[in-house]
Amino acid sequence: MRWLTNILGLLPLKYLQYVGSFLGLLTYWFSPRDKKLILENLSLAKTYFKFEASPLEVAKSAGKMLTDSLWIWKHPNESIQLTELIHWDVVEEAVKEGRGLLMLTPHLGTFEMIPRVLAEYFPATIIYKPAKQKWLNDLIEEGRAHPRMNFVPANMQGVRQIARALARGEAVGILPDQVPGNGEGIWAPFFGKPAYTAVLPAKIALKNNIPTIVFSAIRKPHGKGWSIIAARMTESFHADSYEAAQQLNQFLERVIIEHPEQYLWMYNRYKQPTGAPPPN
Repeated sequence: MRWLTNILGLLPLKYLQYVGSFLGLLTYWFSPRDKKLILENLSLAKTYFKFEASPLEVAKSAGKMLTDSLWIWKHPNESIQLTELIHWDVVEEAVKEGRGLLMLTPHLGTFEMIPRVLAEYFPATIIYKPAKQKWLNDLIEEGRAHPRMNFVPANMQGVRQIARALARGEAVGILPDQVPGNGEGIWAPFFGKPAYTAVLPAKIALKNNIPTIVFSAIRKPHGKGWSIIAARMTESFHADSYEAAQQLNQFLERVIIEHPEQYLWMYNRYKQPTGAPPPN
C-alpha cells in the first residue's frame, strides 16, 4: 500500500481528486456501513437544518479528503500556494492577545491542510489519534512533518504538551468533532442527536481565556486549491461541561452547514465509546 500511495501522490491534484471521487463512490456503493452512516447522518442534519446536500457528492468529497492529503504530503510548498486565507484578520487579532490560540478543525473539507498553513505563521501543537495500521501511521507522520508542527497523541502525555505550548503562548489544535475516549467527553446534542463530545476544548479555553477559532479548509473545484476560513467563537465557554459541549456543537453545526457536502458524514459521530455510559 505504501508504494501505491506514493505513486498516487505524484499525480496532478485535479486528476488525483478524480481518483478520490471514484474511491468515495466505491465506498458508498460497496460498503453498507458507510452508506448507512452517510444517509442517516445527512438525513438527521437536514431535518435539523434546512439545506441541500447530495449523498453521492458527500461520498465523493470523503474520497477527495484522502487523496488531497496524499497530494499535500508530496507537494507541501505547492499546496501552500494554492491556499486562500479568508477572515485571517481574526487570527492575527487573536494571536496579538498573547494568550495562545486554540485551533479547532472539524472533519470538514481538506482539514489536513489547516495545520500546514498555520505553521507558516506560528508554532502549533496538534493532538491526534494515531492510526491503528503502522504503515498508515508512519505515512501520516512522515507527510505531516514540519519544523513548526508538533503532533502529539491523544493521551495524558499529549495533554501535558498542549499545556506547555499554551504556557509559551503558542497555538494548539484539536479535532473537536472526533469522538473522545471514555471519561474524556459528555453527551450533548449534535444536529439534534446526543453525541459524545470532547470536554478538553472548553477546559483549555477557560483556563486562561484562550482565544478559540474554528478553521475549515473548503475545497475549490477542479483542483484549484482550498479556502481556509477562520471563525472565532466570541462567546466564552460556559463553566458547566454540558453547556460548554452544547456551545461547541452548535458552533460547529453553523460552520458545517455552510459547506455540508464537504463534511465527513460517514464518520460515526454518534458512537458510544467503550466503557462510556449511554446517553440519557
